Amino acid sequence: MYTRTLKSKSSGLDNCIPEHFSKEFRRGADGRIPVRTLDRDASSSAAAAEPIGYPGGPYDTSLLVKYEHHVARHIWFGEERGPKKELKVAGHGLKLTSRVPLALPPQMESWVSRSGLASLQRTSLNKIDTNLVSAFMERWHLETSSFHMPFGEMSITLDDVACLLHLPIRGIFWSPQDVTEELAIELAVDYLGVSQGQAQSHVRSCRGSYYKLEWLYDIFVHHRAASSWAYATRAYLLMLVGSTIFADKTFTLVEARYLLLFRDLDGCSGYSWGAAALVTLYRYLGDASMYSCKQLGGYPTLLHCWIHEYFPTVGKRGENWNPAGNCGLPRAMRWSYRQGVLKVDDLGPILDELTPTDVIWRPFEDHRA
Repeated sequence: MYTRTLKSKSSGLDNCIPEHFSKEFRRGADGRIPVRTLDRDASSSAAAAEPIGYPGGPYDTSLLVKYEHHVARHIWFGEERGPKKELKVAGHGLKLTSRVPLALPPQMESWVSRSGLASLQRTSLNKIDTNLVSAFMERWHLETSSFHMPFGEMSITLDDVACLLHLPIRGIFWSPQDVTEELAIELAVDYLGVSQGQAQSHVRSCRGSYYKLEWLYDIFVHHRAASSWAYATRAYLLMLVGSTIFADKTFTLVEARYLLLFRDLDGCSGYSWGAAALVTLYRYLGDASMYSCKQLGGYPTLLHCWIHEYFPTVGKRGENWNPAGNCGLPRAMRWSYRQGVLKVDDLGPILDELTPTDVIWRPFEDHRA
């Protein structure tokens, strides 16, 4: 896949057309090279009938079926996403610093610690390097759920999630159901302890089945002061996942359907939160790889820290501690934001020059246990 290097330079992927073969070899819809294209005496009309794929991109279009809309195809023709080439990304780290207390009341702490989500209170980066994230996004393909690097494909795995965030990757895999505005109102009344009028007014203001993160924080503060621990815990946990693993592209709202996960506070520990985080990030990565998309949802800290772990020579990074001495903490907490000077245009060629020796292939060997 082509990103931002010179058009005459191959990215190293097998599905790019070598320039000196481009006129002789054409693959069919099944990905095979028809016999007639191997015959130098084949008629020009027969050769012209074969698909030629995309310049600088895949010549077998049967797999990357969305490539027509991919940002990389548009970059090849000099079309950027907009005046700002980088995506809009919100990490919520600074907001969580002010919203997550140093210590929760014991009645809440018990539920939060058993939920499997407690580590998310401390893992978020304060800021995200949007240029670094955007440069990698140009190489993501939703059909393969992987980054297409010069030397092959790489992806974020459940093992990465478990080590970086300390979220459980075994358990119930929950498929969220669609929630109407009416049901979102009922859920807020039943499980967040707000009045019918409050819930109705708030959901209507969100123009959909959503809750505002700030509103959830206010509910948490109110119920904590009133010692309504179950309501306070649900509001707190929903705000927490809405600011991290389930963050959406509005950067201010969380989908109301996720409140269903916290109806039973004693039972929510059984979910595979790591799998849910990864699936959500994959979905938003797929969206963000499309030319028309300008924002990245999901948990950008997970992507950002994954890049730091595997690609030590790419981007600027701050390190809080030596991993060998802090095996009890999520590895995402090892990293801190440092403002980089490289823009998307600068990072693209750097990624195109990467080789397998530039990658730390097993970064968590000293941490996993």
